[in-house]
Amino acid sequence: METASGASASPSASASASASATKSASATASASASATKSASASASSSASASASASATSTSGGTTFASWPTATGEQAVSETIEVSGTYDGSLKRFYGSGDLGGDGQDEGQDPIFKLADGAVLKNVILGSPAADGVHCSGSCTLQNVWWEDVGEDAATFKGKSASATYLVDGGGARKADDKVFQHNGAGTLTIKGFQVSDFGKLYRSCGNCSTQYTRHVVVSDVLVTSPGKVVVGINSNYGDTATLSGLTVVGDSDKDITVCERFKGNSSGAEPTELGSGPDGTNCLYSESDVTYQ
Repeated sequence: METASGASASPSASASASASATKSASATASASASATKSASASASSSASASASASATSTSGGTTFASWPTATGEQAVSETIEVSGTYDGSLKRFYGSGDLGGDGQDEGQDPIFKLADGAVLKNVILGSPAADGVHCSGSCTLQNVWWEDVGEDAATFKGKSASATYLVDGGGARKADDKVFQHNGAGTLTIKGFQVSDFGKLYRSCGNCSTQYTRHVVVSDVLVTSPGKVVVGINSNYGDTATLSGLTVVGDSDKDITVCERFKGNSSGAEPTELGSGPDGTNCLYSESDVTYQ
């Protein structure tokens, strides 16, 4: 028989109800503790993700990650050869011993040497950085950062016209000369990258003993003054540079040349400057592709 509302329950029923209530309260407390623990873990995970993502800056509709904080350091005295994928987990790598030079001398060895098709990602190159990264063939550099560029940040050396090189994200600063040196054949794509305090972001080799037709595609790149040239190409060898979504900061006088054309050679002589700016043949972009801030 159901007990009417407001009627007194028997002692046995009371004890049973009390035990039930205690059990329910305990379950509630346990659920509450579990929820608190879950919320705490969630908050911790969120804080971790925030720390990992870091602050960002937005320019020209593209969001650029802030310079990362190194998770550790590793001295490199002998070039690290990479085939497949190498994930540096945002550790800082810097040269020591034979790789301890930070000058502009040609012919230095790199910190990383990538085989054809290799991927290097989540790496910070500190100082000294020797000759940075060498790609023997097609390669991908994803979220790679150069804190103080040595001779060059990366050199692309593939010999096939079908070689493709991708620089996706990351950044470089303090490059007295070149950031990306293209000595081989093929096409280099640079996207979502940021560069500051540099000589040239990209240079198709102007006087290599073996010359090729080279192509570069630059999109959604943040350039911060001081700097000299974004891309330098050899129009006499049929090079092309395609640019879009370029944002230049701190250069109100437009001193930084966006695209410069040279007459290259294979004799080792200094290349001849031919002109700059969009021409519809080699420097492929329009003034609207460049935003000044």
